[in-house]
Amino acid sequence: MSSADRNFFAYLDEMNIVTILLPHSYHHGLSSAFYMAADAVKTPLAILEKTEIEHHFKYICQFEGEISFGRPYWIFDEHGGKTDLQIGAVIRTDRFDEKFYYEGNDLGVTFHADQICFKLWAPTATGVKLKLRPSANDYSEIIKMRREDCGVWSVCLHRNLEFYQYSFLVLVNQEWREAVDPYVKAVTANGEQGVIVKLEKTAGPRHCIPPLENPVDAIIYETHIRDFTIDANSGVKNKGLYLGAGELNTNGTDGEVTGLSYVKDLGITHIEFLPFNDFAGVDELNPAKQYNWGYNPTHFNTPEGSYATDPNNPYSRIVELKKLIDQIHSVGLGVIMDVVFNHVYIREQSSFEKIVPGYYFRHNEIGLPSNGTGVGNDVASERKMVRKFIVDSVRYWLEEYHIDGFRFDLMGILDVTTMNEVRKTCDSLSKGILIIGEGWNLNTPLPPSQKATIANQAKMTEIGQFNDKFRDTIKGSTFNLFDKGFALGNEHLVDAAMEVITGSIGFTKKSARLFNNPYQSVNYVECHDNHTLWDKLEGCYSEADPAVRQKYHRLATGIVLLSQGIPFLHSGQEFFRTKQGDGNSYRSPDRVNLLDWERKSKYKDNVEYIKGLISIRQKFSCFRMRTTEEIHAHIQALSFSAPVLGCLYHLPMEEVILVINPSSKVQRIVLPEGEWGILANHETAGISAKDYINLEKHFLEPISLNVLLKK
Repeated sequence: MSSADRNFFAYLDEMNIVTILLPHSYHHGLSSAFYMAADAVKTPLAILEKTEIEHHFKYICQFEGEISFGRPYWIFDEHGGKTDLQIGAVIRTDRFDEKFYYEGNDLGVTFHADQICFKLWAPTATGVKLKLRPSANDYSEIIKMRREDCGVWSVCLHRNLEFYQYSFLVLVNQEWREAVDPYVKAVTANGEQGVIVKLEKTAGPRHCIPPLENPVDAIIYETHIRDFTIDANSGVKNKGLYLGAGELNTNGTDGEVTGLSYVKDLGITHIEFLPFNDFAGVDELNPAKQYNWGYNPTHFNTPEGSYATDPNNPYSRIVELKKLIDQIHSVGLGVIMDVVFNHVYIREQSSFEKIVPGYYFRHNEIGLPSNGTGVGNDVASERKMVRKFIVDSVRYWLEEYHIDGFRFDLMGILDVTTMNEVRKTCDSLSKGILIIGEGWNLNTPLPPSQKATIANQAKMTEIGQFNDKFRDTIKGSTFNLFDKGFALGNEHLVDAAMEVITGSIGFTKKSARLFNNPYQSVNYVECHDNHTLWDKLEGCYSEADPAVRQKYHRLATGIVLLSQGIPFLHSGQEFFRTKQGDGNSYRSPDRVNLLDWERKSKYKDNVEYIKGLISIRQKFSCFRMRTTEEIHAHIQALSFSAPVLGCLYHLPMEEVILVINPSSKVQRIVLPEGEWGILANHETAGISAKDYINLEKHFLEPISLNVLLKK
């Protein structure tokens, strides 16, 4: 039933409240009585309130008891006029959530001994049908589904339906809509239809990696599956694909290792891939024509097809992603999945909105969809079935694909309870699963106390947060290209730098505690977003010698690796990755986004230096302290004149000094008593001490990081 067919409108806004809108053009918008009926019997409605709004009269009416969801209701006025009762704001009430919460783990498609069952949660629907067809060119079969408890519709068939395409037809507010199963596990090219597959056929060998003892033992390397190997000089056969990202022993034009083997050799523990669930923005049948980071989620439980060798084969993307993950595990590394549960690509076209309109998304005080994400919709994670979907999805990726961690995009849109449920689910399935997220405070209609933001880190103690204070203190503002942080020579940020280097846990008296424990802090100066550090340096120091920019870059990256918390590197950061000044390359071409493996050869010395710092972090536990108590007990700030920053780490088996000189001048310092070997200076880094110093006075080279080990 279209809007044009309705003389007036009626909405169920609470379990026993109906809002009726009569336009002035219809009997002047006046009626002294209203009735509701689901059959021949009319029940009078009590008019509680009448107001005039925008060419309408608005009536708030009440009835006794509750309606029976799943059947159509009609509203009559005193003039004999009739309209259907549409589902309104009732779906966003706590009573609705409580009434229709479904605990089962069988939504979507499940296989049983002799049958296949389909289940869809659609409590506001008055009819649901299953649409089946053997292939795109075959006739569709329409099968009625039966409504069960909690608003679930189901049907079971005693047939072999492998490779069949399927979708659901849902009748809500007198309108039929076709939707892909929200729980779909396989799809046709570009996600247009769900496909029935037998996941047991995709099982392969599994390599298990030892769990992390603590999140601070991780070193994360963020990359994009296509960027990682698409370069003509990557040495990879299956460029830009799942299979390519998993190829081992590949070499560049210099004969040196590239790809996955290179990342392993660098000393990384976890590769974090930008989203690889099914997303919009790239034509899977012609991926070379478009590029996208992947933050346009369409199907949350299905791998993206543009990274598969055959997007038309529903098994291809599943099998090849599993091969990639297993290859990464085979060399001892973990896989972190970037998940985008905060929004969908286009709300109106999403399965969520087609199946249960208005439920899955937040709305503001005037009833319009909120937009804290900046992309037109905010997922309402606080609602029970939305939270269930997120937790179910995380569980699925853990159990089916053996993911080792999750990075939550715009986590601040989500709620604390949902994130803690995610944490609880991960812990129940495996040890050492990393959970990190962007805890920015965004303008979404959720009470501040419920947002999964950095401000609420004490309510989510086992979840890491991207530390924007660290980023902006060390690098400078990510939103102001010319703003310089401590590592770029800003001598006024020594105290702030000391605070973030020691875990943002309130180490210095001048700084407020940002986190309760260091493992909550994800430390970074560069990621896929905004300008690369190299491009920022070209803005800040456009007139400087490139060698000077390299020193600043090396210093900032070094601070990331030797600070308390979880270090996070953007792929190619170790060889001065550039995007040619593009500050938002989410859909820029490959020539902007690709990982340029020739730069790895060109800046081999810097790669070796970063590799050396990684080995220092892994060798010496003083750079990986687990608790705030450890940091306060075992780190001492050294009294050097600004801008020099110094820390003395004194543990039972090791005594180490970290000294940083961000200035462009040589600085003289007085070392604590003892004989100190150089692990890292402005030129080299490694776990073997060189050039022991036993003089009281030591000279620091400009723009340098220094690590000294007591003999």
